[in-house]
Amino acid sequence: MTSPRSTPLRERHEALGASFTDFGGWEMPVRYTSDLAEHHAVRTAAGLFDISHMALFSVRGPERDAFLGYALAVDPAPLKLSRAKYTMILAPDGGIIDDLIVTRNAEDQFLIVANAGNRDAVRDALRERLAGFDAELVELDDALVAVQGPRAREILQQTSGLVHDESLAMGHALDTLPYYAAMGMRFRDSTVLVSRTGYTGEDGFEISVDADRVGELWDALLSAGEPFGLVPAGLASRDTLRLEAGMPLYGHELSRHVIPSQAGLGRVVPLSTKAADFVGRSALESGARADAPVLVGLVSDGRRAGRAGYPVRDGEDVIGEVTSGALSPTLGYPIAMAYVAPGLSAPGTELTIDVRGTAIPATVTALPFYRRTT
Repeated sequence: MTSPRSTPLRERHEALGASFTDFGGWEMPVRYTSDLAEHHAVRTAAGLFDISHMALFSVRGPERDAFLGYALAVDPAPLKLSRAKYTMILAPDGGIIDDLIVTRNAEDQFLIVANAGNRDAVRDALRERLAGFDAELVELDDALVAVQGPRAREILQQTSGLVHDESLAMGHALDTLPYYAAMGMRFRDSTVLVSRTGYTGEDGFEISVDADRVGELWDALLSAGEPFGLVPAGLASRDTLRLEAGMPLYGHELSRHVIPSQAGLGRVVPLSTKAADFVGRSALESGARADAPVLVGLVSDGRRAGRAGYPVRDGEDVIGEVTSGALSPTLGYPIAMAYVAPGLSAPGTELTIDVRGTAIPATVTALPFYRRTT
């Protein structure tokens, strides 16, 4: 059995009192102090996350656009310099191998960010699909950290050593960087890529940096963020934050057995605007079978939350299963995402969740559960 890998920040996490868990083959901090405190800090101020377990791939070469257009469910041609897009890599039957973010981070280059647990599957699929294209795929070993929360921009602006460099900025400034766009900056003597993206439902930034410099950047961010209420945050708070925001997690809401439309993500696949073929297209054009389950949100009263794997019932009939659930720290009541029979997916439908033998009433609701107001 292979031991979990550690990120370059492992010693810093230990010094901060982190508890660890195996996530996608990586030993990652699950919390530092309190799940709730870290969650609320991100909603009200900011949290600092180590996301160096994520997989990074660079794509270059004369036929990079054509390659990505075939390999992924994305049309890269309209993606201008610095712009990013959420997309997927699909199996031939339309099942989801992984969900990704693709950024045109140079005129002649794309950056792909994939989930840690799918690193091998994504790499293998991309390499296989590279055949016949004049393009190059390189796996990167850069580290990633994320600053998420309403004070995130202020914290980056106050971070010692992180400075604007016009030659790297791709026409942007930090105070006007659009959502789902990236810019290069200088951190001391290193180049970093700052992307206005995240997985919490809050504003924020994800920063790619050389692995041997990430410790210095982590320290500088913590120091700059302390007056603003920044705290280090682990996977437990990241999970409740993304659940409130209705963001899917691979292995829970997304899998090889689900096509994008079932997960409410048909909009991210450009069937109507992308003329070129891509792997999985014909399966998506055929669509899911009529009785294929679809993803919904569920809300309940009380304090008992449905968890992943709990049955969802209509009367005595099991009609679905919870994929993620928790007592929402922000909203104060139980929330869950679940796959249910399509005939019972309309908002307002009354169902129950079997919580360890107790039928807890739950109402279907539109996602997301939480949306930031600014």
